[in-house]
Amino acid sequence: MNENPLSEPLTAPLEAPGVIYDVAIIGGGLAGLSLAIQLAKEDFRVMLIEKEVYPFHRVCGEYISFECWNFLESIGYPLSDMDLPVIKNLVVSAPNGNTITHALTLGGFGISRYKIDAELAQIARDSGAVVQENEKVKEAIFDGRLFTVSCTSFVIKAKVVAAAFGKRSNLDVKWKRPFTVQKPGQLNNYIGVKYHIKTDAPADTIALHNFADGYCGLSQVENDDYCLCYLTTARNLRKSGNSIAAMEKNILYRNPLLKNIFSRAVFIYEEPVTIAQVSFTKKKQVEDHVLMVGDAAGMITPLCGNGMSMALHASKLAADLITAFLQHKISRQEMETAYGRQWNGLFAKRLLTGRFIQRMFGRPWLTNLFIAILKPFPAITAYLIRQTHGEPF
Repeated sequence: MNENPLSEPLTAPLEAPGVIYDVAIIGGGLAGLSLAIQLAKEDFRVMLIEKEVYPFHRVCGEYISFECWNFLESIGYPLSDMDLPVIKNLVVSAPNGNTITHALTLGGFGISRYKIDAELAQIARDSGAVVQENEKVKEAIFDGRLFTVSCTSFVIKAKVVAAAFGKRSNLDVKWKRPFTVQKPGQLNNYIGVKYHIKTDAPADTIALHNFADGYCGLSQVENDDYCLCYLTTARNLRKSGNSIAAMEKNILYRNPLLKNIFSRAVFIYEEPVTIAQVSFTKKKQVEDHVLMVGDAAGMITPLCGNGMSMALHASKLAADLITAFLQHKISRQEMETAYGRQWNGLFAKRLLTGRFIQRMFGRPWLTNLFIAILKPFPAITAYLIRQTHGEPF
């Protein structure tokens, strides 16, 4: 049994003298939760701070590559006991409806963020981590030895801080990270929209349907529901009078496959989940001595899938190095340098491929041409898929 004295929710003031956490994790998505679980299992004092309250929906394609299966089970997530849809095939359509189909060599499975995040949060608590919900981090300041992490209703001290707050946060702006001050361009200023629907699409297939300046993914998750999630530019929304419904009818429906999906689907929730100001430009993996994990460190374009797998794998990198630092085996500088090097060694090529593919999609004539060129050459499609997936870890 874990003897960590902080394994139960604290009732005393969190800023009480003498309470120093080994690790504070900002953000409770896949990267933050899996990192918290790994470190808590090592008996470190861990606090994870999440601004929402579990369970809740996130904008996400909700497909995880099988490269993560063993890792998730190793941290206590019982995938083998779940009847989740196995995804083996990929279908990509051009705006004109032309399609290519290809088998996914490794494949993956579908699961909603509503389900997996909440269940990982409970595993984190059971492992001894303190999970503070409904709290927003205002700043994290390093004094050369410890961090002071200031939240909405408390302040704590921590030896290490990891940021796993997703695509964009108030701390990104506070730190003036480059992507927050760039002018809108081809790789930033996107919006994401997600629904859960009922439909009759193949359960073993993830579909990516392109339209002008965007693309929409469709894949099954638990309970025979489907995740329908698309990414497009803020410009498309403005052109549609800032109406999501109008944008879908005026722009997405020009792809006949998307028109058919939207017209026949039963939408489970009245309103979609949305996110704005999404950027795929390069990011640093360490900011002001804070280790960036998951989308905070770098985002692969959703057209390539697998961002969830990258978040989970990055948490393992961070956990191993944080453990070595806290056990006095490496210095803080060595931890930070090794994390950036290893992260880029694993993911830089994936992100580069993602940015290349991203540029091939968006303009209808170019996307139509690209799909037409790929169709007779499945080996090229297989190569691109391999570049955006990793090996089991």
